[in-house]
Amino acid sequence: MIREHATRVLLVEDQQLIRRGLAMLLATTDGVDVVAEAEDGLGALDVLSTTTPDVVLTDARMPRMDGVELTARCTRDHPGLPVLVLTTFDDDALVQAVLTAGASGFLLKDTSVEELGMALHAVVEGGMVIDPRVARAAVQRKRTVDGPLAILTRRERVVAELVAQGLTNADIAARLVLAEGTVKNHVSALLRKLDERDRTSLALTLYKALGD
Repeated sequence: MIREHATRVLLVEDQQLIRRGLAMLLATTDGVDVVAEAEDGLGALDVLSTTTPDVVLTDARMPRMDGVELTARCTRDHPGLPVLVLTTFDDDALVQAVLTAGASGFLLKDTSVEELGMALHAVVEGGMVIDPRVARAAVQRKRTVDGPLAILTRRERVVAELVAQGLTNADIAARLVLAEGTVKNHVSALLRKLDERDRTSLALTLYKALGD
């Protein structure tokens, strides 16, 4: 897939050696550019006040502000900015906390550089990436969230709300300042994830779910 520009990454990691190592490895990854670094969540929020990355790549457990709280703050204050959590910890409670906070992905630190690069691109494009080794916890979280919309990404949820209002793809594209083709891809994902055959039934399902 041809990208117009490199994926701009804010790297957040409290251990300097690991942070520098990740930055060096990502520098060798095609289409990835580490534009800023921070040693914890508070530092990352300071960076976000002056820098506009495409994605935040963060550790989960850090002093002052951890990755869970950082994810929640990004979800609230920087909607549309995906957060990918990269950590050595794989306990179910952490996975569920991170995803509940709004993370777009969760990977373990022994993942390959190639897989990490692909994951960064995927979440920027609106996808969700979960390490297969922690997928069980992710599924358990989905089952505990009420309604059919729990499986949607943040961007899909925003599009879903506009589809429920009856807006066309062109209207949604104009509202969200997106290419119409991007909106079409999101709608296709909604149809697939919610197992609906056409846009009318999709809109009805979404209207009902969002109205509950």
